[in-house]
Amino acid sequence: MKQGNHGSSHPQSRKAPGHEHGVHAGDGVDRRLHNPIADRLTPLEPLDLNKVKSVDDLVRAMSKTAFTGRQLGEAADVLEAMARDEECFVVLTLSGAMTVAKQGLIVTDLIDRGIVNAVVSTGALMAHGLVEATGRAHFRYNPEVSDEELYEQGYNRVYDTLEPEQNLDDVEEVMSAVLEGWDHNEIMCSYKLNHAIGEYLAGHTGDQRGILKSAHEKGVPVFVPAFSDSELGLDTALNNRFRESTGRHKIRFDPFEDLEHFAATLLRQKKLGIITIGGGVPRNWSQQFGPFCELRHRRLGENVPLKRYHYGLRICPEPVYWGGLSGSPYSEAISWGKFVPPAEGGRFGEVFVDATVGLPLIVAAVFERLDKKGSAGVKKGKKMVRR
Repeated sequence: MKQGNHGSSHPQSRKAPGHEHGVHAGDGVDRRLHNPIADRLTPLEPLDLNKVKSVDDLVRAMSKTAFTGRQLGEAADVLEAMARDEECFVVLTLSGAMTVAKQGLIVTDLIDRGIVNAVVSTGALMAHGLVEATGRAHFRYNPEVSDEELYEQGYNRVYDTLEPEQNLDDVEEVMSAVLEGWDHNEIMCSYKLNHAIGEYLAGHTGDQRGILKSAHEKGVPVFVPAFSDSELGLDTALNNRFRESTGRHKIRFDPFEDLEHFAATLLRQKKLGIITIGGGVPRNWSQQFGPFCELRHRRLGENVPLKRYHYGLRICPEPVYWGGLSGSPYSEAISWGKFVPPAEGGRFGEVFVDATVGLPLIVAAVFERLDKKGSAGVKKGKKMVRR
């Protein structure tokens, strides 16, 4: 018979660690159960839809639940803190097909309200945003139509949405007007070109809204680090070939002007925040600001402050275990000198969800908070950045 199953009419009590007899590797312990109230644990609350009267009500209620719902609610608190912090300069990074997915006006609102002070984006996202800003549309994809047929018909597919090739031809007309007016003596970089595009839109599109138009009007620089990897870059390349074929000087493009202007702009700020939609080049390019400052100080002996981001809001479904940048948490970036640790005042919210779901809910909730009567509202004295 197995020891302990028989031989005693009274069950033996479990021994606590430190007793000489009855304790073996792998045994449990005589637990001393705590009172969660005495330990000051935060209780969760059932999500009662009968009490939800607004988007903000829903998001606040979600913050008291669990899993992604709680992440979303807590992320809204971080965005609100950034919006109200008068010393915080906020960088928005954008990757993925957010404008094709019709999220562009959310970005526009963030710019118009002074919450976002600089944008770092993929070029494709800005190009597809120009489609909307010039009054064109994207369309639902019919899965019964094959990709071969779509190609023949001139429809470019982005998952469940179509971008007609004609739209991009129409965007090229805008680009051509801007590029033909560019003085070849002025070196081009992405934030200068996007400013010029925004200026053109402000003068030619009436009441039509768009990211680059609002960015121009509010003095918000828009950087595209991987500029040649986009329709905008291809249009610029074509314009240069046309210039060359007609005996004119080509436009010179210097991406380091973007880097230096971005760094100089952030160095002038007291506090920094970042909103990360997706990941990719826009995220890494924006986050490398901290290491860039450190290398200038350590390797070149420059007297520059070692600035890092105080706030961070990230919306991305990419899991961390693939090892890629898009899925890496802000805590990992602390080790690179990119973010202020929470122990020193850093504050972060990260939501593992599709941004077309998370961004509208978070932003709508925060807008409701800022618009409430008696609210302190958005930060004053926005840091305008002119070309």
